[in-house]
Amino acid sequence: HVRQLYALVSETLRYSPVLEKLLSSAALLQAEKKLPPHLAKVLVYDLLFGKGLKCGGRWKALARRHRARLEAELARLKVQQKVSRNEDLLAPAQAASPGASQVPRYVRVNTLKTCVDDVIDFFKRQGYSYLGKAASVEELRALSGKKFLSDLHLPELLVFPPQMDFHDNLLYTSGHIILQDKASCLPAFLLGPAAGSHVIDACAAPGNKTSHLAAILKNKGQIFAFDVDTKRLATMNTMLMRAGVTGFQLAQQDFLTVDPGDPQYSKVTYILLDPSCSGSGNAQGSGCPTWSHLWAHGAGVTAALPAGMVNRLPREEAAPSAERLQALAGFQRKVLSHALSFPALRRLVYSTCSLHQEENEDVVHAVLQERGSAFRLVNAFPSWPCRGLAAFPGAECCLRASPADTLTHGFF
Repeated sequence: HVRQLYALVSETLRYSPVLEKLLSSAALLQAEKKLPPHLAKVLVYDLLFGKGLKCGGRWKALARRHRARLEAELARLKVQQKVSRNEDLLAPAQAASPGASQVPRYVRVNTLKTCVDDVIDFFKRQGYSYLGKAASVEELRALSGKKFLSDLHLPELLVFPPQMDFHDNLLYTSGHIILQDKASCLPAFLLGPAAGSHVIDACAAPGNKTSHLAAILKNKGQIFAFDVDTKRLATMNTMLMRAGVTGFQLAQQDFLTVDPGDPQYSKVTYILLDPSCSGSGNAQGSGCPTWSHLWAHGAGVTAALPAGMVNRLPREEAAPSAERLQALAGFQRKVLSHALSFPALRRLVYSTCSLHQEENEDVVHAVLQERGSAFRLVNAFPSWPCRGLAAFPGAECCLRASPADTLTHGFF
């Protein structure tokens, strides 16, 4: 059951620091050497904090063998921390990562199938209380219960409390709403292609940004979407069809091998570039993430290069090495430079979900220097509060997003 699985994984992650202490003090992994650590966390969470073990076979038996010891260690931990409730054990972890678990549930209304007012009415009929348009980030932070707001920046975004889950909601299963973090909505919103335009989504899967582009285009125009993974493209095709997207071409192809001189791309004026990155902005407990926004200028017309990203690679379990960051940055510079070589390009968005300057401001700066006066940064969203690092003159035009500052995942 998708909803139960989502809840189990989310809560296991939320209790992760507590579970690590329990596993260590109970010496469970030493006693059961074949038990994978991540599975151990899920088993122990469900055993001690959940609704009882739902899995079968040897894993259930294994966990229950250690139940008495685990319960004793949990009681000891509560005594040590002078708390009586399981929930109170989370306070130190939350204090160590301000805002990490407080990102609201963002719901993007799919305007290809419905409109914002109809979705608001639907939720009101389901017993939710609509509070109007938010005036500040603090109003979003204060959401609780079955209350929701319209976002203060993005008109087609509704905001619910963090733990709300809509995976089984009729609006989601029918493609009328898209569950997408606010920072992930910024690239297409800022790119803002005009209806009828030809657009490239260079690293497209899983497709949320592609469907957002289609909604902005009102299904008028053409989207060329590229990704190297066949299975991800198949899933993406299903999602786009469910969302009512037309006028798109999916290609299993490395964007770097796409020929800018190919006649079929001669009318491409907008590119959304969301390349592979370290994914550090998605890690819990991260600092102020980066969401950079680069706009360019060429041939007398505004050509943009904004930022926001879908991670293409497995998320880093630890901080990436300097060598890893340099390798990623080298690829990112190469793919950004390649994107800027499309002859009719007027505007481009570059984005990552990385925290690291090497993948963000440094990439933007290097490519701008390489391109000379052909492109320029534009301060596309002056009211956005979190700006780029002062890595070069004009870097304040870049945007950042973070759990603490913007109540989103970390983006550049």
